[in-house]
Amino acid sequence: MAKRPLIEVRSIDYVPKRERHGKVWHLWPVWFMGDAHLATIATGFVGVALGGNLIWMTIAVVLGIALGTFFMAFHSTQGPQLGLPQMIQSRPQFGYVGALLVWGVALVTYLGYNAFNQVLAADTLTTLYGTNPKVSILGIGVLATLLAVVGYDWIHAAQRVLSIVLLAALLVMTFALGRAHFAPEQLDIHRFVLIPFLVQLFATAAYQLSWSIYVSDYSRYLPKEVSVRSAFFWTYVGAFIGGVWTTLVGTVAAAMFPKEDLSPALLHAANSMLSGSGAPLLIITLLGLVTITTLNFYGASLTLLSVADSLKPLKPTVAKRLMTLALGFVVSTLIAFMASKDFAHEFGEFLAVLLYLFTPWTAINLVDFYVVRKGHYSVREIFNPNGMYGRWNWRGLTAYFVGFASMIPFFSTGIYRGPIATALGGADLAMLVGLPVSTIVYLIACRGVDFEDEARRAALADEGLDDEA
Repeated sequence: MAKRPLIEVRSIDYVPKRERHGKVWHLWPVWFMGDAHLATIATGFVGVALGGNLIWMTIAVVLGIALGTFFMAFHSTQGPQLGLPQMIQSRPQFGYVGALLVWGVALVTYLGYNAFNQVLAADTLTTLYGTNPKVSILGIGVLATLLAVVGYDWIHAAQRVLSIVLLAALLVMTFALGRAHFAPEQLDIHRFVLIPFLVQLFATAAYQLSWSIYVSDYSRYLPKEVSVRSAFFWTYVGAFIGGVWTTLVGTVAAAMFPKEDLSPALLHAANSMLSGSGAPLLIITLLGLVTITTLNFYGASLTLLSVADSLKPLKPTVAKRLMTLALGFVVSTLIAFMASKDFAHEFGEFLAVLLYLFTPWTAINLVDFYVVRKGHYSVREIFNPNGMYGRWNWRGLTAYFVGFASMIPFFSTGIYRGPIATALGGADLAMLVGLPVSTIVYLIACRGVDFEDEARRAALADEGLDDEA
């Protein structure tokens, strides 16, 4: 890092081979820490709050994270292959302008998550030290934005250091679990309740799936020779272990103190297992919350630049990147200032909406990369408003809307419950429908297209790309 600029120079532009660096195992701490923080702990509260018990919610957490991380880790492998951020890669599937659809969804996610993160951090600091919530919201946002300013290499470095600290903390709390006391019904394997189980399973799946929109942002500087298998492995292992371990901290705390809010429940649970450990645990997980907020600001910046480039082609500069970071900070902070105190309920609803919005996109993006185009894209044409990918790609847009529409009868949220979900007693199976429907529609729409010819044209279009970059 000493040989590279303090502030990252690149943003949505291609990373040439001579600038590629890092080791593939570095993806492990990035995505372990991506989950090892307070917002992940909050997802563990969802099922218990609805009446589920510890045994079955633990099973739901493991299954949900295994499912969501599977798709998320495949997106990570795209970074070394293309040398581009995640969202800009949507242009071949949706078109130069059509990709604005998914970018709008991504922006809502980044800023919504960060508003939740800032509120959660403020609530934690208020619980511990009685600080002013608005000052805490502002302070967390500033710290996260500054780390996003210096960029990719420093984000990776911070995640590696903090992963060691979080690993130690989680190990201590796991060994202390033997001193935890639960009501008998929390450990009753016969006390299965379908709705809390499904809500917890798909909430955790949605939470992991939501990283998909920027996961290759943090692998795009890796050498192109990095294999798909190794990139998938290190991303999956980091995100799965960090996700399961940290979410279950929340599930355990909720099972021990089901009537408490997040921060007090975590504080009391930790102190009851290991005297005096509550405050240090909250502070450590708060550090992780700062870095994941950084990742969201970083991703929001890249997405805003992508949006601006679609409206009017631009040359990416450091100044433009800093302007978009500032805008993201202002918007998320304003949302956090106006947020309701009913955090747990709103967070659960937010996760459900994310699942609906990202399910069709992740299916289309992955099937296009691995099955349809088999990784053959032209970087130059992705930035060409009149290029081979077109301004609007009806194939991707049709598959997205059909896939989304197929999920509507299965929606089950406080805002809307579809007829099939109602017939199933409120069970939400939308993800299991949206993934295959979007995939099948996209594959059918792509029939008859000569992608071998397109691959040859893409290779010709990118001749000399690394020298130019």
